[in-house]
Amino acid sequence: MKKTLLFLFFISFSVFSQDRPNILWLTYEDTSPEFIGAYGNEDAKTPFMDFMAEEGVRFTGAFSTGSVCSPSRSAIITGVKTFELGTGNHRSNYPIPDYIHGFPKYLRDAGYYTSNNAKTDYNVANEAKMIANAWDESSNKAGWWNKKDGQPFFSVFNSNSCHQSRTMTLPFEKYKEMIWDQLPDSLKTGDNDFEMPSFYEDSPEMRKQMARVYNSLSKTNLEFQELYIRLVKEGLAENTIIFSFGDHGEGMPRMKTNGIGLGHRVPFTMWFPEKYKHLSPWGQGGIVTDEMIDFVDLAPTVLALAGVEIPTYMKGRVLLGENRTAPREYLYLSSDRSDESYDLTRTVIKGKYAYTRIFMPYIQELRHLMYMDMGEITAQIRNDFKEGKLNETQEMMLKPRAAEYLFDLEADPWELNNLAENKDYKTVLTDFRTKLKANILKERDVLFLPEYEIDKISQKGTAYEFRLDKAKYPLEEIYELASLAGFKDKGTLKKQLKALKSKNEFVRYWALMGLKSQENKTFDNQLLSVLDDTYEPNAILAAAMIYEINGSELASAVLRKAINSPHDHISNLAIQQIMYQENASDFLEIVAAFEAKQKKLKAKERLFNADRSASMFKYVLSGGVISEN
Repeated sequence: MKKTLLFLFFISFSVFSQDRPNILWLTYEDTSPEFIGAYGNEDAKTPFMDFMAEEGVRFTGAFSTGSVCSPSRSAIITGVKTFELGTGNHRSNYPIPDYIHGFPKYLRDAGYYTSNNAKTDYNVANEAKMIANAWDESSNKAGWWNKKDGQPFFSVFNSNSCHQSRTMTLPFEKYKEMIWDQLPDSLKTGDNDFEMPSFYEDSPEMRKQMARVYNSLSKTNLEFQELYIRLVKEGLAENTIIFSFGDHGEGMPRMKTNGIGLGHRVPFTMWFPEKYKHLSPWGQGGIVTDEMIDFVDLAPTVLALAGVEIPTYMKGRVLLGENRTAPREYLYLSSDRSDESYDLTRTVIKGKYAYTRIFMPYIQELRHLMYMDMGEITAQIRNDFKEGKLNETQEMMLKPRAAEYLFDLEADPWELNNLAENKDYKTVLTDFRTKLKANILKERDVLFLPEYEIDKISQKGTAYEFRLDKAKYPLEEIYELASLAGFKDKGTLKKQLKALKSKNEFVRYWALMGLKSQENKTFDNQLLSVLDDTYEPNAILAAAMIYEINGSELASAVLRKAINSPHDHISNLAIQQIMYQENASDFLEIVAAFEAKQKKLKAKERLFNADRSASMFKYVLSGGVISEN
């Protein structure tokens, strides 16, 4: 195939002469580099991605800003970190400042034809306006082919064929129809044709599910190969720079939505025609670089290629050309709520090391999340765990997490050996802790606010601007308590209990969130006063812990009221807190009644997250089939 693609390119000719490059983005949804041939997987059948790597530049240090689609795309389209913009919570749709645009708008203003085929999912309020401003066309028919003669283009294509829906959440028969039956025999991967990741049980049932990843990627490979061939035949390839990359980690358990490196690490290649090879600082043709890329680098890089001025709010690097900026030593990544399931992790990458701080470690990696639990592979993992079939490595994702993880990505690409527990890495660990804290305080990470608060702020303003007000958002004081979450020594416990009396509601919130991870919960009497906290999220957190300890009717009343709250983030917080407790079944009846009431409402009237949490709660406590209806 490589010879065929090269032949097509060399016989092509440029129909139009232009002085600015075309830019083509090929996005592999939900894809980790471990499943691409060019990244060393000898079982993968990804010849086009391999061709892009062999003829271009392959990056081993490329990471998505978020670990699930809409936050990740928020960072891509705006060039702003999710924890600055307030867009880290999946499908939250909060407003952003009017002066922050989808970056293709600047290309349009400069004369580029911009097209998007076809996913948006930008996780901002008034997304329709952003789309209208950014794209000449955004649809499943969009492409460079509708541009004017001689007009440079920026075209994006996203493949659903490798999306999580195909690899795990759709029923197997739908996958077979949409993927397996569409592949030629030469690109099909059988159940026994690959090496299983060691964190999955190597069983026929798991292999049947895991093969979906390989075949879904092969289908995407075909789709993008056809686009490249069309580009060449139309004589446009010699004026076009091609970026190929995943939007976050593989759409499988322990990868997508997970805050460790596996959730963020992506395949990434750049391909340059002869005319623009001089723009590559790495060279061209099978080049491999460990230079680190963060998704906020993409917008300024593309604008620079087009000769467009970069807005001052974009802090990413320019990777190419004469305006290239120096490589950074550290990357700062984030992962927050995914659908109904809360989380907050922050990851720092330096060279081969990935450090992750877990701020809600009482929730396991394979947390209860409807879209994940719909998958047959998730049900298989949970069932194997119950039956004692999993080894220690395979059980990790079903147990509470550590507060910190440190992995050597070169020696341990599946991230199984936590070096944070190794005294030999104390200096490395301390450096990462220091750098993370400094970045959180410098960039004013707004997602340390409860989402209930971000929702309130968004009624009249933006989280992006609110975070800059140090009086209203005393982040230093808040982070002092948040940084204790997950540690279980007596000194930490003492600080958390003392902070329950803080005048700041967000400090009290993080004191309570930290207490959730304490193993020896004998402090229920000290939580009683918090049941009357004027800040409702705090009363819910205290009530959940008190009820877990002693089954208090007073705490039960607070939780039952919260479950039936008309506010999505109050109701959802209550259900999510109870779900992970041993006496959660005591609330099954009221949660089921709440779910039934929600199902009777029109879709736009439902509490989106709480509705899904209620369905997940029923499934966890009583079994059954999860439905998205």
